[in-house]
Amino acid sequence: MDALDRKILTQLQQDGRLTVTELAARVRLSVSPCHRRVRDLEKSGAIRGYRAVVDPAALGLHFEALVFVTLRWEDRDTVIAFEKAVAEVAQVIQAQRLFGEPDYLLRVATADLAAFQRLYDEQLAILPGVHRLTSTLVMKHVVDDRPLPQ
Repeated sequence: MDALDRKILTQLQQDGRLTVTELAARVRLSVSPCHRRVRDLEKSGAIRGYRAVVDPAALGLHFEALVFVTLRWEDRDTVIAFEKAVAEVAQVIQAQRLFGEPDYLLRVATADLAAFQRLYDEQLAILPGVHRLTSTLVMKHVVDDRPLPQ
């Protein structure tokens, strides 16, 4: 990946709806080589996809919490079962496995506190291998959905 590929990625992270013509102009490249580079970045996996960034409030999701999960055991079967089950919980909008303790960090979006409590009691607490859940509420997003640094 060279400097021109990085410029292309920067522009597409800021606006994934750019036409190839607009993108080529912004990175000072002709259209055909620009298009070829974008295709190569897609094929290599550097560009994993395109999507709309949606305001959670527009969907009635006004409440967000971070849930820290500690597993009882960290054997392969427990980890696989937990990760498969947590991936099926629609309100978990992000899940990360961590080094050390806790084992996982989940970002959860719900309509309100009551909906979060139901989710916590009825789905999160019974995920395979869960030993302890600790949660904290998100007060405000200070940095959100920032493009990756080049």
